[in-house]
Amino acid sequence: MKNFALSLFLTLSLAVFGEPYCELKDGLLKLGNSKIERAYKFNGGDLLTSYVLDKTSGIKWESKGSVPDFNIPGSEAASGAEFSKRSFRRGDVDFLEASVSFKKGELEVKRVLEIADNSQFVSSQVYLRGKARGLFAGRGGSKADMKNMERLEIASDGRKMPTLDRLSLKRGVWTVRAVEFFDVTDRNYTLVREFSDFPVRANSYRGNLLFAREADSNAGLIFVKHSPVSEVQLAYPGADFTAEGGSFGVIGLGAADADVSENDWTRVYGCSLGVFSGGDLEALSALRVFQKNARAGRAQSDEMVMMNTWGDRGQDKKVDEKFCISEIESGARLGITHFQIDDGWQTGRSANSAFKGGSFKNIWANPNYWKPNPAKYPSGLKSVVDAAKKAGVELCLWFNPSVQNDFEDWQKDAEAMIEMYRLYGVKVFKIDGVSVSSKTGEKRLRMMFDKVVSATNSEAIFNLDVTAGRRGGYFYLQEYGNIFLENRYTDWGNYFPFSTLRNVWMLSKYVPPEKIQVEFLNKWRNAGKYGGSVLAPSNYSFEYLFAVAMAGQPLAWFEATGLPEEAFALSGLIGEYKKISRQFHGGVILPIGDEPSGFSWTGFQSLVDGENGFVLIFRERNANAKKRINLYGGENCIFEFKPVFSGRGKAFNAVSDGFGGVEFCIDKENDFVMYSYKSKRVKN
Repeated sequence: MKNFALSLFLTLSLAVFGEPYCELKDGLLKLGNSKIERAYKFNGGDLLTSYVLDKTSGIKWESKGSVPDFNIPGSEAASGAEFSKRSFRRGDVDFLEASVSFKKGELEVKRVLEIADNSQFVSSQVYLRGKARGLFAGRGGSKADMKNMERLEIASDGRKMPTLDRLSLKRGVWTVRAVEFFDVTDRNYTLVREFSDFPVRANSYRGNLLFAREADSNAGLIFVKHSPVSEVQLAYPGADFTAEGGSFGVIGLGAADADVSENDWTRVYGCSLGVFSGGDLEALSALRVFQKNARAGRAQSDEMVMMNTWGDRGQDKKVDEKFCISEIESGARLGITHFQIDDGWQTGRSANSAFKGGSFKNIWANPNYWKPNPAKYPSGLKSVVDAAKKAGVELCLWFNPSVQNDFEDWQKDAEAMIEMYRLYGVKVFKIDGVSVSSKTGEKRLRMMFDKVVSATNSEAIFNLDVTAGRRGGYFYLQEYGNIFLENRYTDWGNYFPFSTLRNVWMLSKYVPPEKIQVEFLNKWRNAGKYGGSVLAPSNYSFEYLFAVAMAGQPLAWFEATGLPEEAFALSGLIGEYKKISRQFHGGVILPIGDEPSGFSWTGFQSLVDGENGFVLIFRERNANAKKRINLYGGENCIFEFKPVFSGRGKAFNAVSDGFGGVEFCIDKENDFVMYSYKSKRVKN
């Protein structure tokens, strides 16, 4: 790959980026930094893209469009435009925000544009207020029912479709790759699906990502839709993107006319546009840096090796003061950093209770619902908190917001969590049981999160469960914390290490895996429920199960007091992992090798900068002791590899081939190794 080391260094280093800028002059609004500039015809506030400039390649894509980027077909002309801008800082990253508001008849529109100093993306968030008409045009139909080619329209089925953003470019022959994601992981076991196309004629695509590559220039665009996954979006039109030649649209606002308030702003789904030059690595690196900005500066506080006892299916039968203190002490021996009491710590009884009479309805009919159960915790949580502090472990809690009537009790829910913070210092809450069925509910859920974040001085972190219901997914609400990915249990024989590895591996290409909690279970439980399968967890070492979770945030999904003594030997590996986890997760982590199947060579690569990084390699149940694996950006390089973990792998040097291929050796099946590396390109 051409001059990779320099390219990636420029992508990852903040120092080379200039401050973001914004100027409105002669009817042209320009927003940019040293990597990208997007210019808009001001058009009375109803912005219409003039061009997009990729400053790395020097390519300038000019627009031929005459329709505003955010567009509701049939709406009135814009009037009363207002413009403002502000700078702010999130962590170590500087941001610039431009706000343009205007009226379209009885509807007020506010479009907020944002760019960071280290990003190749410009984001757009739209807010609506007043009376709306035509926000939702219904779901699309089948391609077989469309008109013939001569009459095929950009909306794919002839409808006039509202757009969150659009580009109609004058130049280029384009190919596209749409990436659709799936949550509801209690039901779905494949979480990513890609579709590539050559959109000569109009077509539509599902997904949160659309990569558009210009064939003549080896450069392209990335569209990100900030919404839940396609399958669970509100007011979903059946697709997320449209494309025809060099014309692209982001569709599906996540709102219908009735969702817009006459008094308060309603936030619809957002989107971002990025540029890249080069191959997949340049595109994915640009996307990853942009994604990391959602929680910029929180890397240290978000690092965790959490233990949650629900994975042993004890439900709320055991949780009490004595049990929790014992779990903390045993978990500390193992090396955990966070202990989370799941459902059952509270006075109220949930619908997931092992006992009769539980419900999620009308929670606040019991004003003490979210207070520690006095029968289980006679001194509240104080004794448990004291034990956690003594063990060097942070206490965390499970929480289920009150879903009735679109979270109408969101303020009470927020106050319940704030009280746990004030009384006991609890900062991490697993958010479960959410079902967002309306725009009102979505708005209130955000207000709940914001209230807790504000009251805790931004210390609150939420583990956002995506196992069921209509929730945030991988591209929505991620500024609030990390993702609780999946429930898997040995009790039901549905926990397979290769399957968990496969999910993380597939997601890691497009979603930062360090933002995902990845479980590992007690492999000694329920060995007889797997029918003698070679893929059963009992056929792997405990260290291997933990290693599967290392690209993410490891989640010990078991009761530590139920582990055999031999399990605590894992503490050595966990201790070594914690020393490097922040640096490992600080890089761009991407999947390498083959898709995990239980019989593959597979793994992850973390690109820390242009020359340094990590590789985590797994040899599944594969007969070959050696395997050549292509590394991102490693074409024709000299590598120095050093093992990270004691007794796993030997230091070696290697010269990669023209595909970045390096041969790795692991002596045993179902084993792994992790190396740090330095690389240097071989001179021609």
